[in-house]
This record gives sequence, structure tokens and C-alpha cells, in this order.
Amino acid sequence: MLQPFYHNGVIEAGCDEAGRGCLAGPVFAAAVILPPDFSNDLLNDSKQLSEKKRYALRDVIEHEATAWAVGIVSNEEIDRINILRASILAMHRALDALKVRPEEIIVDGNRFMPYTPPLPEGGRAEALPHTTIVKGDGKYMSIAAASILAKTYRDDCMKQLHKEYPAYHWDQNKGYPAPAHRQAIRLHGTTPYHRLTFNLLGSPQLEFNFDQ
Repeated sequence: MLQPFYHNGVIEAGCDEAGRGCLAGPVFAAAVILPPDFSNDLLNDSKQLSEKKRYALRDVIEHEATAWAVGIVSNEEIDRINILRASILAMHRALDALKVRPEEIIVDGNRFMPYTPPLPEGGRAEALPHTTIVKGDGKYMSIAAASILAKTYRDDCMKQLHKEYPAYHWDQNKGYPAPAHRQAIRLHGTTPYHRLTFNLLGSPQLEFNFDQ
């Protein structure tokens, strides 16, 4: 059973990303603020859920969350600033888009950069307190909710990109380093959506696990 909050009595936003390990496509992140009385026994880390359950829970989160938003960083930006900074930037963009300002932030993983919310008149306020939590998407509801939104919206994106470049099987591998994806790169080269600073070909002898 996931915990409702890390900090009690404050407006807390959970953040998570999807797509860090991919060879192609953007990295997505989400920020979610849940109401104090929110409860859902099916909510869990997106990687532990079937695709059908992820999309069903996305509808629940979007209807019942106090606020939610998704942030995106393109593959070109990833190549310019590196994937760690891009993942954090995507979280910052999601936080920027929230309609309710959080008082605390909890983040899946162990790396984050201080986030300062925008002011209505322009500029930025002071940085909000944040806590990084390793495997937080399996511990706290708001981070799990963020993981589901980030994952499903990124999957939607990769399914659309697949229509432009079907040879890379992004409808199935979502841009992760699956053998079929790397073989397509060997045969057809890269696309405008590939992350050129990544090890795109890898070793043909290795097999990789990837989310679906």
C-alpha cells in the first residue's frame, strides 16, 4: 500500500519522468498534487502495471487530482544538455504548468535541481523545498501518479512518431534499446528523433530489458 504523503499538512507535488533510457524521442515528466482524501488501491509504480491499467488510472488521476501537468524535453535538447539535466528540466516544466503551486516537492530517484516557481509578474520566487526518494514511485501515491502520466503520455507520443517511421517499431519498443530498434538503426540509419549523443548501436550480442 502506497503512502499518501511524505510531508503531512502541506501541498505536496510528486514528480517522475519516463524515457531516460531511450534511444529516440523526448523525455517526459509529470507533476501531480493529490487531494488529502485521495485513495486508490490499484495505484502503483507504472512499471508494475499493465498498459490497460496505466491508462485506466490516468483517467482517475486526471479527474481526481488537485492539479497535474506534463513536461517535455525534446531529443535535440537532450543532446545539448545531457539526459539527467533534461529529465530534471522536464520535471521543472511540469511544475511550471501546475495550476496549483505546491509547497513541497517529492521526486523519484536521487537527483534533482532546486525548483523556483514563476511569479505572476515575471521572474522567479525562492526555491521550493524538495526531497528525492529512491524508488519513490513504489512508495508514495503522488510520485506513482506522476510516473503513470509521464509513461502514458510518452507512449502516446512514440506511437504517433511510429507512424512517421514504422521501421523502428516505436509502437512496441517506445524508443528503448530493443534489439529490433537497434537493428533498424543499422539498416536505415537515424531519424530526426534519435538522440545522437547516445550509444545507438550498442553491441548486437547484448539483449536489453525495456518498458512496454
